[in-house]
Amino acid sequence: MSRPTTIGALRAFGWKSRGVKDELRENLVARLGDKGRLFPGIVGFDQTVIPQVINAVLARHNLILLGLRGQAKTRILRSLVNLLDEFMPVIKGSELNDDPYKPLSKRARTLVAGHGDEVEIDWLHRESRYAEKLATPDVSIADLIGDVDPIKAATQKLTFADEEVIHFGIIPRTNRGIFAINELPDLQPRIQVGLLNILEEADIQIRGFPVRIPLDLMLCFSANPEDYTNRGSIITPLKDRIESQVITHYPILVEDSRAITDQEAWTERPKAPKVHVPAFLREAIEQIGFAARKSEFVDQASGVSARMNIAALESVLSNAERRCLLTGQDSTWLRVIDLAAAIPAMSGKLELVYEGEQEGAHKVATGIIGAALRGVFEAAFPGVYATRQRAGRKQGRESVPQRDDGPYKPVIDWFAKGKRLELTDEMPDKEYAKALQTAPELEALTRQYMKEVKGPELAAAMEFVLEGLHQSSLLAKEDKDRGILYCDMLGAMYENLE
Repeated sequence: MSRPTTIGALRAFGWKSRGVKDELRENLVARLGDKGRLFPGIVGFDQTVIPQVINAVLARHNLILLGLRGQAKTRILRSLVNLLDEFMPVIKGSELNDDPYKPLSKRARTLVAGHGDEVEIDWLHRESRYAEKLATPDVSIADLIGDVDPIKAATQKLTFADEEVIHFGIIPRTNRGIFAINELPDLQPRIQVGLLNILEEADIQIRGFPVRIPLDLMLCFSANPEDYTNRGSIITPLKDRIESQVITHYPILVEDSRAITDQEAWTERPKAPKVHVPAFLREAIEQIGFAARKSEFVDQASGVSARMNIAALESVLSNAERRCLLTGQDSTWLRVIDLAAAIPAMSGKLELVYEGEQEGAHKVATGIIGAALRGVFEAAFPGVYATRQRAGRKQGRESVPQRDDGPYKPVIDWFAKGKRLELTDEMPDKEYAKALQTAPELEALTRQYMKEVKGPELAAAMEFVLEGLHQSSLLAKEDKDRGILYCDMLGAMYENLE
């Protein structure tokens, strides 16, 4: 169906004007009734953040999302555009997206006064009705609201008393839409003051220019609580005028975290070798973020972005892909040793406390990966320190219990005989599997507790068991060039002493 092209045709069409907050509210009510998904791509907030955002829209509030880095604040704000009408009529050529029935700018008012219903209109898509600005210390009032343009006045021979000498900023140009400011505390206090009138009186003032322009806007903001002390603050009058404050958070469930990573990571790579990911290693990669958020070496006030898990998964897949390209294989299985490739992706995303700085980013990241692997290992295997007890020698009337290493004893005893097992991330799959088979009891232990693992995946599972024993302090591990060496813990201690 063709859309009206003039104001007169628009009236005949029956279109009615409404404010942007009313439009958002009415469309939201309809979407809730249809049980449609309101915020596609937002995972883990269905019972916490999303209901609060919905309440803010229903209440016709301006809102601020408050949370640490990587908590989908910007994505939520950008998703609000889906609640706008698909197309909106504006006076053709107007700077302020003028309502055909209630024009604001002088040019649009002049057109309507002179030509009435014959004035042409355009239809603006909802995506063009959303604008955002990253707050930085150099942002000015002219950028956001506008300023007097002396060049415009000179070229058009206008006096400074003429309203048309105004050059409007990004906020007025988003009239009848949604405007968002990211990282609000970075905005200088004197610039924040310039937003007060827009929030409360819904108008703008430019250098004392004697004109009132009542804008129709929904204003949204995002901020990181840590920024309040590090870089700036939100002035109290501005906070008072933002009606709803919504607190975001990191995924609570591993399933939600994994859904986010799978959604965002670049895993489907065209014309690339196939990399198979064992379930236990995929779980470990996802646990890296949770382990980092518990680490005593990481500044928890700064947070650990969900982007870290995404980058880590992409990096370890690339390491396995590189192995295929070097060895000429068409496919491979991800290995524990490949997880070391996640360290460069993690290091730049971890804010360390003083103790962490002393340890070093590489060592902290390695420890976090180890903690994630240990957690997955302990969920699949018996606890190392909860193995069965056996009676020892008699001491008086009582028997002294001694620890038995339980199902791990055959593997540990094999290494205790001086055996060593060296692996590299560039070994072809057959050579890798053959190296792991040299530990005769390792395969039996792996099959006993990981019955679902079959075929080529078995070798990766066997390495996972060795790493689990190392993280449980039953085996030692030494770093080699592009590889690792598993050996007996006691023997490694003696070597270090020598």
